[in-house]
Amino acid sequence: MYTIYLAGGCLWGVQAFLKTVPGVARTEAGRANGETATLDGHYDGYAECVKTICEDTLALHELLDDFFQIMDPYSVNKQGIDEGPKYRTGIYSEDEVLLQAVRRYINSREDKEKVVVEVLSLNNYIRSADEHQDYLDRHPGDYCHVPLEMMRKYR
Repeated sequence: MYTIYLAGGCLWGVQAFLKTVPGVARTEAGRANGETATLDGHYDGYAECVKTICEDTLALHELLDDFFQIMDPYSVNKQGIDEGPKYRTGIYSEDEVLLQAVRRYINSREDKEKVVVEVLSLNNYIRSADEHQDYLDRHPGDYCHVPLEMMRKYR
């Protein structure tokens, strides 16, 4: 198993999609790489992300192929109608070997010069409140920047 933290804009849609990917064992909505030890109602530099725990059978490049389809990797601090640093794209991990593999993946892309997804060590992580966990399961008609066809890709 491996754990990776994926920031692709509003975490509701990212979590809803990742839960459908074969080989994803668990997800958790949260915030990554902020400037403070607690959230206290403010984002304080945190990016909305989804802690994604994957089975070893899910190749990292396959997960990243899917992730890059549900967000705009060329957009800075904006996904869909959501704007601001908390909606930045990023891939975080405590495992430097995993981060090196992510960097190789991005460098192998034809569009690598345009990709603005940050790839960083996970400095800190805060789990989102229960109301944000599996949000779109409870509110399926709510806003989501993830294309609907991607939500149905593996169902």
